[in-house]
Amino acid sequence: MAISSLHATTSLHSPCTTNTSFRQNQVIFFTTRSNRRGSTRQGGARTFQVSCSVDKPVVIGLAADSGCGKSTFMRRLTSVFGGAAEPPKGGNPDSNTLISDTTTVICLDDYHSLDRTGRKEKGVTALDPRANDFDLMYEQVKAIKEGKAIEKPIYNHVTGLLDPPELIQPPKIFVIEGLHPMFDERVRDLLDFSIYLDISDEVKFAWKIQRDMAERGHSLESIKASIEARKPDFDAFIDPQKQYADAVIEVLPTQLIPDDNEGKVLRVKLIMKEGVKYFNPVYLFDEGSSITWVPCGRKLTCSYPGIKFAYSPDTYFGHEVSVLEMDGQFDRLDELIYVESHLSNLSTKFYGEVTQQMLKHSDFPGSNNGTGLFQTIIGLKIRDLYEQIVAERAGAPTEAAKV
Repeated sequence: MAISSLHATTSLHSPCTTNTSFRQNQVIFFTTRSNRRGSTRQGGARTFQVSCSVDKPVVIGLAADSGCGKSTFMRRLTSVFGGAAEPPKGGNPDSNTLISDTTTVICLDDYHSLDRTGRKEKGVTALDPRANDFDLMYEQVKAIKEGKAIEKPIYNHVTGLLDPPELIQPPKIFVIEGLHPMFDERVRDLLDFSIYLDISDEVKFAWKIQRDMAERGHSLESIKASIEARKPDFDAFIDPQKQYADAVIEVLPTQLIPDDNEGKVLRVKLIMKEGVKYFNPVYLFDEGSSITWVPCGRKLTCSYPGIKFAYSPDTYFGHEVSVLEMDGQFDRLDELIYVESHLSNLSTKFYGEVTQQMLKHSDFPGSNNGTGLFQTIIGLKIRDLYEQIVAERAGAPTEAAKV
């Protein structure tokens, strides 16, 4: 996807390199891990350089609890910019960093100040701010935003240790994903756009049972104990971050099936804050109206329990927002074009781009419901936001289609 309205040097497809001769205008997302015992990094290891370079990057934050779809969202987002996200080549095989042709993603687990043993000894979880180095996180995100390279630590999820750092060069878009991207006010103020994935307790519990019982052989009692052990820290340190997000994807139990507790059919809300620079909320039919729409019929195949959309203005933590909701799931993704044609402000480049992206990743989790649809839409909105910022810096108007 080249930006034809800008200078040729701002093409989003300029390749990443792994040496010091980096090109300008490239996208980076961070995913971090580190191998340190306690708060002491193991010495004597070499540094890995893993990313792409640009002038001053756009910084995106994605917050969610573990197992709530951050990785899938990152895959959808990097696909919008072009290329599949992969671990750095030639670096630490246990690095959390992901790189596509134009993006790098880092995970904020890399800023754990305590390794697994250290957390156990001190009786804290990874969600607890005391187990994380927010000073270093702020300093490094700030440096990247200023166009400076950093040596980012790596938290090794395999060993539970803090590994030697890897060298990250400043990109076009820098995405930090993890538990705490909006916890520290200093880091929060560096973000150009922020997203929170809000999975309800009922859905999270159903997902965890499905994964841990079916795939890992865990007992129902152990799953409940694990969830309850994390909940106090989640409620105290992770969940409050959603009030700061520019967009929230909220996943709830369906209302189409009475007393449903399986979590297979979902009701998903896209909550979009009004008044965010470079971001115009998506709307259904008529902007600012309150609308309920059941599209099932001749143009959209719907098996039980059907599909229901809703759209309305609302308030969220005191902010004016627009809320787009989908309850149910698609039988045929190719028919999504019918729904897409009734949505406005999608920031697509051509008619049917949302449907194309969904079909391209039909094997991703959530591709038949609102989670995949709204993740794809936010990915397109971030691309548009990025292009507007770059165009403003270059003193040129954007020509991105606003379908």
